[in-house]
Amino acid sequence: MSQLTRHRRCLATALLVPWLVLASPGPLKLAGVAPAWAVLWLLPWALVDGPLSGALAGLGLGLVLDGLHLGPISEIPALALLGWWWGRMGRLGPPIERSFSLGLLALIGAALVGGSLLLQSLLAGGWPLLPALHTWLAQTLLTALLAPPLCSLQLLLWRRQTLGGRS
Repeated sequence: MSQLTRHRRCLATALLVPWLVLASPGPLKLAGVAPAWAVLWLLPWALVDGPLSGALAGLGLGLVLDGLHLGPISEIPALALLGWWWGRMGRLGPPIERSFSLGLLALIGAALVGGSLLLQSLLAGGWPLLPALHTWLAQTLLTALLAPPLCSLQLLLWRRQTLGGRS
């Protein structure tokens, strides 16, 4: 069992992601586009809990989000890959703590998730290219801007939970 799943409050925060996707708070949008909430939650989770837990969390989160948006495109491959990659970075490298690093990793993650959705949609004959590029760029930028404060806070809280052993 992973370290963070032992703490029910940490695991319950995953429920915030679909809620934020559905609620889509207006002040947190850029040109009508919301950030990639899944990336903002998955990044600190994987950094703290490792590659296996990160990949499984990405898979689970992708399944829930795909259930909200019925259609032929899926977030599962990109989220599972990002969870595994970020988990390896958290386990093998020095601890990632700088806001710039978190923002850059979130930018890469949002670009990968959005690019995967864009590619799948274009292959399925879905979205027109120009509006899809607008959405992809706005979501990537907004996610990168929100990552330093949000991911830093989650990283701090979850590292404290795993080291302190409190539930």
